[in-house]
Amino acid sequence: MFIDYAKIRIRAGNGGDGCVSFRREKFVPKGGPDGGDGGRGGDIVAIGDTNVNTLLDYRYSKSFKATNGKPGDGNRRSGPSGDDCVLRFPLGTEIYVIQDDKRIKLADITVDGERIVLSNGGHGGKGNSNFATPTNQAPRHATPGGVTHDMELELVLKLIADVGLVGFPNAGKSTLLSVLSAARPKIADYEFTTLEPMLGVVRVSDYQSFLMADIPGIIEGAHMGKGLGHQFLRHIQRTSMLLFLIDIATADPVEAYRTLRAELYLYDSFMDKKPHLVVISKTDTLSEEELAPRLKEITKAFKQHFKEEVMAISSVGQSHLEDLKYKVYGILQQSK
Repeated sequence: MFIDYAKIRIRAGNGGDGCVSFRREKFVPKGGPDGGDGGRGGDIVAIGDTNVNTLLDYRYSKSFKATNGKPGDGNRRSGPSGDDCVLRFPLGTEIYVIQDDKRIKLADITVDGERIVLSNGGHGGKGNSNFATPTNQAPRHATPGGVTHDMELELVLKLIADVGLVGFPNAGKSTLLSVLSAARPKIADYEFTTLEPMLGVVRVSDYQSFLMADIPGIIEGAHMGKGLGHQFLRHIQRTSMLLFLIDIATADPVEAYRTLRAELYLYDSFMDKKPHLVVISKTDTLSEEELAPRLKEITKAFKQHFKEEVMAISSVGQSHLEDLKYKVYGILQQSK
């Protein structure tokens, strides 16, 4: 199950208390103070892990705590520190803390092995051996360990991919991903077949490849959350380029493209600045006599309205897919 959102509570460990103790040995009836320090509480630590793909572990387990530090002991022995609580997240996870109804970004996990302390454990208290002075050689006080508090976190996963597939429902995005990569998304002849994002590695040659993300279809009003738009659109925010897929049977491809671009811009204006390519899909659904004039009409319209070139492909018929791979890879190299 692909889970890309969760809320959890965390709490770092409390620090151990300092110890009040005096040295008691044979022939030394009035030894000096020897109370040790308390141990430090464990931290809550986030680590990026490429072996983790979703936030499923945090959907059902809602509370995470590090262990407390132990109190100090006599003979100047410090208490053991608490164990850290390590939380492993998929790359692309954004972590927010909720405080007073405000949402503050704590971390953005983007690198494998990246380690970020989300909450520090409490400090260990000082034992009475720390407070001995020439005028107070037998201090009878120590300090308590630091106390921690619960934190409420919001976890949001945004997939990291080179190419994001954008289109209306049933535009052929999942079919294209399944043909170009080893990914096996659900494919059927009805809208909203894809209900969760899917990643696939597209190999251009033995040493050249790129990562493509298929998200569920966009509908008008997606930027306002319509059709779960917010949950889907965030997954293409991190992509290097966008691939707009438009069914050749669409009544007005120009208007369809304009709507898709508008939805992305209204959700995040930066996405309008990404490199992109317009692809006309499902050319196999037209006969040879119908295809040529239809493509000519669409090509002319896109040049006139957007000054953009379009590519025509058929995933089912395996038409022009190699050209598409090399074209996309070239755009990615230029953008880098």
